[in-house]
Amino acid sequence: MNAKTTFSPTTALRHLPPYVFAELDRLKNDARAQGVRLIDLGIGSPDLPISPAIINALTKAAHGRQSHGYPHFRGAARYLDSIGRFMRSRFGVTIDPRHQALALSGAKEGLAQIVMALCGPGDLALIPEIYYPVYARSVWLVGAEVSWVPMRANNGFVLDLDAIPEQDAQAARVLIINYPNNPTGARVEREFYDRAVAFARRHNVLLISDLAYSELCYGGEPAPSALEADPECETTIEFHSCSKTFNMAGLRIGFAVGNTDAIGALAAYRTNVGYGTATAVQHAASYALDHRTELVPATVQEYQHRRDTMIASFARAGWRI
Repeated sequence: MNAKTTFSPTTALRHLPPYVFAELDRLKNDARAQGVRLIDLGIGSPDLPISPAIINALTKAAHGRQSHGYPHFRGAARYLDSIGRFMRSRFGVTIDPRHQALALSGAKEGLAQIVMALCGPGDLALIPEIYYPVYARSVWLVGAEVSWVPMRANNGFVLDLDAIPEQDAQAARVLIINYPNNPTGARVEREFYDRAVAFARRHNVLLISDLAYSELCYGGEPAPSALEADPECETTIEFHSCSKTFNMAGLRIGFAVGNTDAIGALAAYRTNVGYGTATAVQHAASYALDHRTELVPATVQEYQHRRDTMIASFARAGWRI
């Protein structure tokens, strides 16, 4: 008999550490199989329903013939225009939606793909030492290297840009930042983005801002955008998600905005590996962005209530949060 043929993943894929959320799922399933009752504080998967108004927009778009063919690679014109209006009304940033915006099937894939589009073997990426897993994994998958940027509790978990070795700063291709931060919940003010953009310009580094949680802030000023510090989009690309803001995680929709060259590189990568994001879903997201002031407050209120309830419950148990 012939020896059994085996198909092995690449060396880079084999050497990745276990994906934390998959490992947590395994541990949870094992515990539940043994009858353990769990309160799951793991992955932040939205459990609120999508607004009926967004569902109506999705249904209406799905019936339209324009949704039945392959979607436009860069995004539906309607969605791109809504992205432009959102950036202007929410952050005071004016972009050219046709050249500085891109539809994504969720922000996560865009974050991975921008790294894959710009980094290769031997390149260096500056990654927060407390991080969403896709940041580092996308770097490792293309054979590039990670330089960890310190985040400390005594500094409010704000990235210490001054601690980046000059050699790494000069060699790096990208710097990834994420505020409001996952998983620490830390926030930053506009001044941090001023410093981050100045760092990126000084070292010719692309600043990649993950702003997935921009609308889910409790009290105080709304979260700023890195593009407020880089309104000409000279050195910044920013990623936004409809998953958390509008409870649309299952529809896989987000967008990138920013530097024309970076958007072009990301678009070029995506055209070689896929066919874009479903048009009907883009139209639903367009409705959501255009009606965010009506849709978002109830979600924020619910999450704030849950947070306050959890903090009070933990306090009664002697845990200070």
